[in-house]
Amino acid sequence: MGWMFRIKAGLRRFARRHPRINFLLRTIILFQAAFGGAYGFISGVRSDAAGYDPHAFAIGASFLFAVACVALALTSMRLRWLRKKLRLVTQRNDALTDRNWELKEAEERARILFESQGDLVVLRQADRTIRFVNDAYCALAKKSREDLLGTRFELPILEQGKVITDAAGTRSHDQKIATATGARWIGWREGLVRSDADQPADIQCVGRDVTDRTETEHALSEARDHADAASHAKSRFLAMVSHEIRTPLNGIIGMNGLLLDTALTPEQTTYAKAVRTSGEALLSLIEELLDFSKIEAGKIDLEQRPFALDGLIENVTELLAPRAQARNLEIAAYVDERLPPNVIGDVARLRQVLLNLAGNAIKFTQNGGVALIVEPGPLPNDVLFMVRDTGIGIAPEAQARIFQEFEQADERIAQNYGGTGLGLSISERIVRRMGGHISLQSAIGKGSTFSFTLPMVAGDDDDGERRQPFVIPDLADKSIMLIAPQSVETSLIARRLQRWGAQTCTVADLVVARALLPERPWHAVMIDGAFDPADATALAAAATPHAAHRIVIFTPAMRHEYRDVINDPFTGYLVKPLRAASLAIRLSAPTPPSAATETIEAAPDDEPPSGKASKVAARRGLSILVAEDNEINALLMRSLLARLGHQVVVTTNGNAAVESWLAAEAAENPYDLILMDIQMPELNGINAAKRIRLREAGQTARRTPIIALTANALVEDRYACFEAGMDGFLMKPLDREKLAEAISGLASSRHLAA
Repeated sequence: MGWMFRIKAGLRRFARRHPRINFLLRTIILFQAAFGGAYGFISGVRSDAAGYDPHAFAIGASFLFAVACVALALTSMRLRWLRKKLRLVTQRNDALTDRNWELKEAEERARILFESQGDLVVLRQADRTIRFVNDAYCALAKKSREDLLGTRFELPILEQGKVITDAAGTRSHDQKIATATGARWIGWREGLVRSDADQPADIQCVGRDVTDRTETEHALSEARDHADAASHAKSRFLAMVSHEIRTPLNGIIGMNGLLLDTALTPEQTTYAKAVRTSGEALLSLIEELLDFSKIEAGKIDLEQRPFALDGLIENVTELLAPRAQARNLEIAAYVDERLPPNVIGDVARLRQVLLNLAGNAIKFTQNGGVALIVEPGPLPNDVLFMVRDTGIGIAPEAQARIFQEFEQADERIAQNYGGTGLGLSISERIVRRMGGHISLQSAIGKGSTFSFTLPMVAGDDDDGERRQPFVIPDLADKSIMLIAPQSVETSLIARRLQRWGAQTCTVADLVVARALLPERPWHAVMIDGAFDPADATALAAAATPHAAHRIVIFTPAMRHEYRDVINDPFTGYLVKPLRAASLAIRLSAPTPPSAATETIEAAPDDEPPSGKASKVAARRGLSILVAEDNEINALLMRSLLARLGHQVVVTTNGNAAVESWLAAEAAENPYDLILMDIQMPELNGINAAKRIRLREAGQTARRTPIIALTANALVEDRYACFEAGMDGFLMKPLDREKLAEAISGLASSRHLAA
């Protein structure tokens, strides 16, 4: 059947292509058929053997006529059906014609769009042969469309960017193209398009001039690289300046300390203390600049370890107490008992922020005092820190910029009080780095309150530093009178006593206090030592029949004024700033404390924490090698170590230090410790330490501890010390107590740092 269909289809195509031949053939066929039929019929009728019968002839003629009528009817029906089909075909042909015009218009619009836009459009076959290009591509290539079609022309590529392929298979990449007007960057997008179902897909490439964007990105990248290099150079410059300043400053502060230990006249002592104050101020300035540089460079690292929160706050308060008391200011701390004993965080950075805020508060306060208050924050595991003062206050217009670097409230304050304006900026960045936010509430003449909240989860007592255990006294229904001319520390003491259940009465006048004594039995009367000692002693004597505990509160400088009356009429004393444990012990004692208790509590004020370590180190009499190229610092090290009871050998460079160490090892009289300066001529401390460790690696002799003496405060410098095999480092200017502590800690296996 297939061959018949193909023959029929072929004849129909021939008829459509040659209508006149088709008409002629049909006419001839019809004429032959009609003529043959009529001639045969007539011939048959006239034949002698035909047996002509008029009736049969009539019947036959009628039959033929009927057949002819049927044929005509069928032909008429077929013509009618063909006309109907022709009308449908005509309608469809009109629709197709309209559609064809629409397609032509759309094609023309697309062509105009391709030609008018600035993007490059090129259509390539699978073998990269060009099938279509727009005018923009031709203009860039400086060739006509006829010259490009059918070729594999490519624009000259100067630089190829990274090729990125998305999930749909479209490739994107940038190319630097050489053109007549100069090099240009073109961003290409290439994808497959199929124009004919029977043909392979073509590659459609659309390019856009992205020279401005690419040059901007390159400029930004170069600017970022330059900024990083400048930041690194600035850090190195600050480290170098720090080293160059710290080295002579080490000699100034160290020699000044030795000078103060000698017999001086009062005038000489005043001058020497002024030198020490200036040196410490310069050292504080250097520390602020280095901290700001490290924070700005993003090199601040936070530790996460447990520590005692109340111990930290009380230590900060005691550290700042001499400065506050020298200005006749009060400084006190309060840590809410609802907080966990230990929390997890960076104790060093938190101490730095608190010292900065509280130090500023002391600096800008003339009367009253400073309070450090720690309470639970608004959210679980939040701790709220507040530093409140009664100072000069900050104007509202200055509060918005007070946390910016190198900013102070106004020029008058900068001139009167000094400073760099970096302290608050450093504190704000550290707090933000720890996940908190610092805020300020202040008014001119009414003081300021800096507060910040930090997320701190409770720590494990077994892993961290334990808080000093003390039993909270049972003060329920007991009355305590607080007599003090100032209210900063007194208000915090009253707040703590009230949480312990006591009923407190705060009085600022001795006459009023004496009048209130007979009103009720008092569990304790606490008198501030700021009153005249004779008046305070008289009030304590008058309170003897009314109060079981009569306690005087004074600063360490006032101790000698109350030495003779400490047991009568007073039953005890407390040293400012108060510790919660000392207050609890005093108020819970059933009888006046014994002399032994007084001696134990007074010991921390009379002897520095490192005194014991210094005495132990002095008894050891170590043999110490000092490598220091600065003559003044070498003399300072020799004097400090000699006072601690050690034998010292000083060398001026790394080579001499290594040779001295080798000589001591060969003589079987090895050094117990090496103090190695980092920056020395000929051979620096890092390489000298590496040589010593390399020699020790091939021997079975003991390992000689090496501590670095460095004025560089950058973290990478410290890492370099440890990588060279050193056991610790001491920062210049050297602190006598830290030096003694570092020497006394040589038996420990961990790295030493001070």
